[in-house]
Parts: sequence; structure tokens; C-alpha cells
Amino acid sequence: MGLKKLLRYMRPYTKECILGPLLKLAEATLELLVPLVMAAIIDNGIHTNDRGYVVWMCLLLAGLGLVGLGFSVTAQYFAAKAATGFTARLRQVLFGRIQRLSYATLDEVSTPTLVTRMTSDMNQVQNGVNLALRLLLRSPFVVFGAMIMAFTLDVPGALVFAVVIPLLSVAVFGIMLPCIPLYKKVQTRLDKVLGRTRENLDGVRVIRAFRKEPDELEAFRADNDALTDAQNFVGRISALLNPLTYVLINAAILVLLWTGAIRVEHGILTQGVVVALYNYMSQILVELIKLANLIITITKAVACGNRIQAVLELPVDQDGQATLPAKAPAVAWQDVTLRYHPDSEPALSHVTLTVQPGETLGIIGGTSAGKTSLVNLVPRFYDATEGAVLVGGVDVQQLQAADLRRHIGVVPQQAVLFHGTVRENLLYGDTDATDEVLWEALEAAQAKGVVEDKPGGLDFVIEQGGRNLSGGQRQRLTIARALTRRPDILILDDSAAALDYATEAALRASLRSLSFRPTVLLISQRVASVQEADRIAVLEDGRLVGLGTHAQLLEDCPVYREIYASQMQKEVTDRG
Repeated sequence: MGLKKLLRYMRPYTKECILGPLLKLAEATLELLVPLVMAAIIDNGIHTNDRGYVVWMCLLLAGLGLVGLGFSVTAQYFAAKAATGFTARLRQVLFGRIQRLSYATLDEVSTPTLVTRMTSDMNQVQNGVNLALRLLLRSPFVVFGAMIMAFTLDVPGALVFAVVIPLLSVAVFGIMLPCIPLYKKVQTRLDKVLGRTRENLDGVRVIRAFRKEPDELEAFRADNDALTDAQNFVGRISALLNPLTYVLINAAILVLLWTGAIRVEHGILTQGVVVALYNYMSQILVELIKLANLIITITKAVACGNRIQAVLELPVDQDGQATLPAKAPAVAWQDVTLRYHPDSEPALSHVTLTVQPGETLGIIGGTSAGKTSLVNLVPRFYDATEGAVLVGGVDVQQLQAADLRRHIGVVPQQAVLFHGTVRENLLYGDTDATDEVLWEALEAAQAKGVVEDKPGGLDFVIEQGGRNLSGGQRQRLTIARALTRRPDILILDDSAAALDYATEAALRASLRSLSFRPTVLLISQRVASVQEADRIAVLEDGRLVGLGTHAQLLEDCPVYREIYASQMQKEVTDRG
């Protein structure tokens, strides 16, 4: 059971987990004494008209209430401390696990699903743990304690308790056990709704540009209706619990009062005992309602705990032990084939290629040619299905991932910036970089003027996702972030797509004149961007179909020649 495995993160709160339930049991014990005091007031005080006795018993009731309140408040404090601390720790562990998941695993587990695990599922687990610490022992203790106390008062009357409690147990568990998989289904439907919402928020401009709002509304309505139907279905089942327990308990109270009244009339019982039995039955009713709600909450918590545990059990990247030498290493692909899924077509097929230290390799090809897949194997974002990828002569799967990636600067195809200052974003590349190094990186990335023009310079605050910057500004800042690291291997994945030709030309010139000489893997859709590279690799349908300089490929590679001709024709058309 997922939640049971997660409870190991509760160990730092062992004291709270023990004291909380014990204090609730102490409070429950005092509560069980209340009907006895009431019976004494009726039989010994009111019956004999002894006002002093009644006053003393009322003071005793007030004292029991105050002490019980103290126990209850303290217990709830311990339960809340344990539950919130446990989920805080668990949330940290879950986030750490997500950070270690491979790209392949992240592709299979959608982002909305992971967000739901971190938020909704975590809250359900916290509520379940909190209520369990407060009520899981207390409610059954009061139920069976009330039955035992009833037997001490009157055995024939207490037989009603012995009959109704098993019936109630059957009703409670018979209804709640089938709800566990249904609550899991509800959370899955919630994932779909969140996924649809996230997709629409990310693509709102495209949706509006193509006037697809009605279609998206209809699709959202379908997912939302499915979630609502699932919630209503499990809600209708769990809603049977309270009325069913009410019927059983109230039927038992009727029997108890009927038989008790007859026995009082015959002098077998006192009125105080009947009132005490009625109070014990009422306590059972209240506690069973609490227990029913507790079971609903725990059922949800178990379902959500299983989902969280499922993420914690996802495979992570297996780290190697070797480290890279200090020099800029060579990169080699040896008969590499890559499939993102076992039954899918290969994204790369038998690619063999070597890049020497300090060399710039341009990588070009059509859409879905495998360009990004090729470079993603170098920092081990994905592992080759067949063959090997070597950096510095060592298989990347044998290298420590942290050490490997410390030597690599990656500029992704989609520029990603985080909320914070320009300085904080650049320091992702190297947390120890000085302002001088940051300005050098900005200058090389053609972003120095961008930052100088912003209020605060390096302290200019970038909004989440870089919303307050243009696409070209975001791309230049991501290039500067990679250069701040002064990497041995620099991966530029179509990172100049949002730049104009003049800015891109200046960027290429600055990269060639860097004080450090990285091995550059330059992906681009433009021939103009890669033609000055030392060599150019041409990919088509995941296969290496050409390798050489710009001039050599124009002569020997039909695919490259076709790409070049189409782009030259476009430039002529644009100028005309």
C-alpha cells in the first residue's frame, strides 16, 4: 500500500504521533465518565432533591470538560504538527525525485499529473494523516468503551449495543472499501482537467488566432463532465453512510428507550441508568459519524498516497562513477540508435560520428530529422537504445551525470528563463561567476545592450517565463547563461531562430573569438547559420546522410544541396 510506504517519512515526528492519539484517548476516557455523572445527578441528586450534590456534580462535569478540552487542543496541535511536517518532508522528497527522473520518464508522466501529485494529492494525504492521528484510535475506543460501560450499568439493555455495533461496522466497511479505487479514478480525471487547462493557457494565442475557443470549451466540458460524473458517483455511494448509520443508531435508541421505560416502570432500572444508556448510544452515533467521515478521508488519502508512491517508484537515471578530464573532450556517437518507446520508429538509426575537441559541428536537416535527439544524448537527457555515446573517450552512461553536465552548456530550442533578476538567471551557469564574467558572457551572446537598457541592469527582474522580454532577448540571455559556465561542450539547439540575420552573424563571430575554445554542437534550420562550421552533419529521417564542409556537401550531398537551394530561392523571392 502506497501510503504505508510513505509513513517512513513520519519518523522525525514519532513523539507527536504517540502523544497525539494518547491525549485523545485520555479525552475520550473523560467523555465516557460523563453519562455516569449524569446518572448520579438524576438518581442521587434530583431524585432526593439534594441541591448540594447536584452542584458538586455539575462542577465535576465542568472540570471534566475543561480537562478534556486541554487534552483535545494539545492532541490536535501534535497531530497538526506531525501531519504538516510529514507532508512538507514528503513534498521535498517527491520534488527531489521528479528532478532525477529521466527525460523519457517525464515524457510518459505528464506535467499536470506531477503537479496534481504535488498539490491536490499531497493535501489529501495531509488531511488523512491529521484526522487519523486524532480519531483513528479515539472513535473506536469511544464506541467499544461506551458498549462496555453500558454492560456495567445494565446487561440486558447493553445487548442492544452488541447487536447494532457489528451491523454498523458491516455497513461502514461495506460502503467505503469499494470507494478506494473510485477515488483514484477521480484523481485521474482531475489530471486530465488540469492537463487541458495547462495546454489552453500555454497555447492561448494559437487558440484565439485560429478561433478554436468553442472547440476547446467543448473539449474542456467533456473532461470536466467526466470528472463531475466520477465525483458524483463515488459521492452517492459514500453519501449512503451517514443516513444508514443514523437509521441503525436511531432504531437502536428507540429499542433502548422502549425496553428501558418498561423496566423503569417495573422498578428494575432507575431513570438515571436509562439516561446514561441513551447518552452512551448517542456517543456511539456521534463517533460513528466521525469514523465514517474519517474513513472517507483516509480512503482518499490512501488513493492519493498510492499515486505519490507510484511517482517515487519511477526509475531515475542510473549514475556512473567515472569523471571527465579537465580539457575540452571529444564527442563521439558509435553506431547509435535511439527509440523513445520500445515499439516506436527510431528517432536515430545507426549514427556514427566524431567531433574533435574545440571543433564546431553544424547539424542540419528537415523537421523530425533527429537533430535534437542527436545532441540530447550527449548530456544524457536520453540514453541510446543501441550503440554508445562517448565524451572524452568514456561512455556517458559510465560518467557521473553531475560531472558530465558540469562540462556542458545547453541552450535549448525553447528559451526558458526563471522569475528573478538577470544576474540570478545567469548564475544558473556558474554560481561563482563574477559580474565581470557575466558581462563578458552577455557581450558574447549579443545581450549586453539588452541588459544595459533595462532598469537595474543585472538586477532587472525577469518575470516568470521571461514574459517581459521579447523572444530574441530571451534567446540571447539563455545563450549568455550557457556561456557563463565557460563549458567544454556548447550545445546550441536552434538557439538563433528568433534572431535577425545581423544579430546572428555577430553572435557567430563572437563565438569563434571566445577566450575559451569549446566543442560546439550547433543545430540550425538555416544553412547560413552552419556554413562556417568546421564540419556539417546532415540528418534525414534519423540517419546521417552527409558530413563535411559547406563546399564539400554542396558537391557530394543531395539532401544538403536541396536544403541550400530551397533557402537561397526563398531569399531571392523575399528580396524580390
